Amino acid sequence: MSRGELDALQRRLEARDPDVRLMLQIRDDVPGAFEAMVARYQDRLVGVLFHVVGDLGEAEDLSQEVFLRVHKARKGYRPRSKFSTWLFTIANNLAVNHARDKGRKPAAALGGEDSRAVSPILSVPGREKTASAQMRQVELSEVVREAVAALAEDQRMAVLLSKFEEMSYEEIGQVMNRSPAAVKSLLARARNELRERLEPYLEVDEPGPGPRATEG
Repeated sequence: MSRGELDALQRRLEARDPDVRLMLQIRDDVPGAFEAMVARYQDRLVGVLFHVVGDLGEAEDLSQEVFLRVHKARKGYRPRSKFSTWLFTIANNLAVNHARDKGRKPAAALGGEDSRAVSPILSVPGREKTASAQMRQVELSEVVREAVAALAEDQRMAVLLSKFEEMSYEEIGQVMNRSPAAVKSLLARARNELRERLEPYLEVDEPGPGPRATEG
């Protein structure tokens, strides 16, 4: 891509992505810009990373490392995609390297006290406000977390980025260095596995066959 094309791309991204504009302010050392970015993304990063590495403390440490790398890279920042795509690419690479260094499958420790310390980004909403309904929602949230934890590492990250960050196939592909078609296939397999694991729980209160969840 030529310099002129890069400049045009930067102008387009800057015009439609406020986080790109914020990162450009960080690049220019505008006071308060970096702190504003951390406040905007810290909980989101910790939420995704927790579901990947399975430990709240490690997720918080990794999120701090992401911000440190963003700060170190600020002077060379040239937007070529949405800011969130660039940020979660850094997070994904750190999570993969972390799991490799630990010599274990990510998310092996999901559950327990840590899982309640993070907002339930993959919870199942309840239809009622009764105590029994709330208890069932908590139980289903735990089942969902366990089902997501059982997915392969790449499937889990794709699901988290799709559902939590609402990224498109193309954006997830940029984060994970895959084609949009490969991401679509990856998500389809993950959804099928989740549906098989969750169907017995989700059908408990249904008197009939009921509609199947659509893929989205």
